[in-house]
Amino acid sequence: MADGRDDASDQLKQWRSQRVSQKPDVLTTGAGNPVGDKLNILTLGPRGPLLVQDVVFTDEMAHFDRERIPERVVHAKGAGAFGYFEVTHDITQYCKAKVFEHIGKRTPIAIRFSTVAGESGSADTVRDPRGFAMKFYTEEGNWDLVGNNTPIFFIRDAMLFPSFIHSQKRNPQTHLKDPDMMWDFWSLRPESLHQVSFLFSDRGIPDGYRHMNGYGSHTFKLVNASGRAVYCKFHVKTDQGIKNLSVEEAGRLASTDPDYGIRDLYNAIAKGDYPSWSFYIQVMTFEEAEKFPFNPFDLTKIWPHGDYPLIPVGKLVLNRNPVNYFAEVEQMAYDPSNMPPGIEPSPDKMLQGRLFSYPDTHRHRLGPNYLQIPVNCPFRTRVANYQRDGPMCVSDNQGGAPNYYPNSFTGPEDQPFVKESRMSVSGDVQRFNSANEDNVTQVREFYTKVLKEDERQRLCKNIADHLKDAQLFIQKRAVKNFTDVHPDYGARIQVLLDKYNAESGKKDVIRTYTQNTSPVSAKERSNL
Repeated sequence: MADGRDDASDQLKQWRSQRVSQKPDVLTTGAGNPVGDKLNILTLGPRGPLLVQDVVFTDEMAHFDRERIPERVVHAKGAGAFGYFEVTHDITQYCKAKVFEHIGKRTPIAIRFSTVAGESGSADTVRDPRGFAMKFYTEEGNWDLVGNNTPIFFIRDAMLFPSFIHSQKRNPQTHLKDPDMMWDFWSLRPESLHQVSFLFSDRGIPDGYRHMNGYGSHTFKLVNASGRAVYCKFHVKTDQGIKNLSVEEAGRLASTDPDYGIRDLYNAIAKGDYPSWSFYIQVMTFEEAEKFPFNPFDLTKIWPHGDYPLIPVGKLVLNRNPVNYFAEVEQMAYDPSNMPPGIEPSPDKMLQGRLFSYPDTHRHRLGPNYLQIPVNCPFRTRVANYQRDGPMCVSDNQGGAPNYYPNSFTGPEDQPFVKESRMSVSGDVQRFNSANEDNVTQVREFYTKVLKEDERQRLCKNIADHLKDAQLFIQKRAVKNFTDVHPDYGARIQVLLDKYNAESGKKDVIRTYTQNTSPVSAKERSNL
């Protein structure tokens, strides 16, 4: 910019310039009634009380009181943009979904990037996984591929998800982030070792959102036009190249520009430097899955690329910033359960849990008609079903069409040709313990073969710098887990912890949080 300001900083200046000589709009109430005075409240005399009949004030204030909707429990802080997905390679042998129908086909998309554990006002440069949620507006309804910037996750059983997130959030008594909580959970669940190692590596702090990969992470199922199904993983590789922030630079940006990721994405798109990602799949047959050395639906593990190579599919391009952040990003809702014919869930326990939890949280946060909000609306198809009414129904509510099924009055009919693929399952119904399903082999590969020596040094230092603030018994348990991965891994972390603990004079004291059960006097109660 001529005056040294970027596009994000000059948004209001640009908005005004786009209006050219257009006069200001008439100021109105929410009901469209013109307002005569927006600066002075209606009172009885210059010093008198205000009047209830001042509907200009009450209209404004009542709406202001309700501006905030519930914050997302996870992925609260994020950036969003819009663009298209273009097919560059034919995968119809694997999938009949029309989004992949032919080379050159373009589908509108919306992508939301986010941090995971922080609140909506937290910094963009913290060490945290990044959400990478993709919405494809297809003619068969929306397809939501709700992923992260990591191919793996901390847990493999959805039952643990609420407790895992609680451990990453704030202590219920102190309201502070608590290393005891984080490392207690991680060290008690060694399946988290793979993701923890990825998180504390250089890729744990990506440089904004444009320079990181995205992954569907879960195992999905693809079905072709003949009804043949295969298992699949989705990968999205950045065309801008991987770039990460050092610990020092991330810390500096957290204080000087906590919205760094949002600003970087907005400015890149505003100046026409449209970010893009190449889209790939991995494919595994059902027969290969039966012979796979571990559970192919385990979210804490990857499929080795040497055995299951990446198959190119297409390209994602973001070329439009949101017109309004609240309307198009804060209200954006992604549901892993939104899958067009040809894409189906696998038995992945974490995916199965998300099929329920994601749309459930949107109904709480945005209301039962959240799919009528324009950014969530499947605008490339016609919604016809037997759902009616509810708060904030802003469509025609499907007019006079029958609201029950079956009916004799030409209401919408089901389409047997899009039924889910058939699969056979057998086994006992019980709660199976998956805690010890080889939690170290792939982590060992990551530590010894993927990382270089300098990267291993930074990984161990990053872990020790964070783990040192946990109690000693938790430190010991965590180091034992890292040692199980590789003796060198645990030893390096222990050396650093010994140094830090000696400097701090830390003793092996176990702190606990207890409820105050002493009697409270009437006077004390009155002061609460």
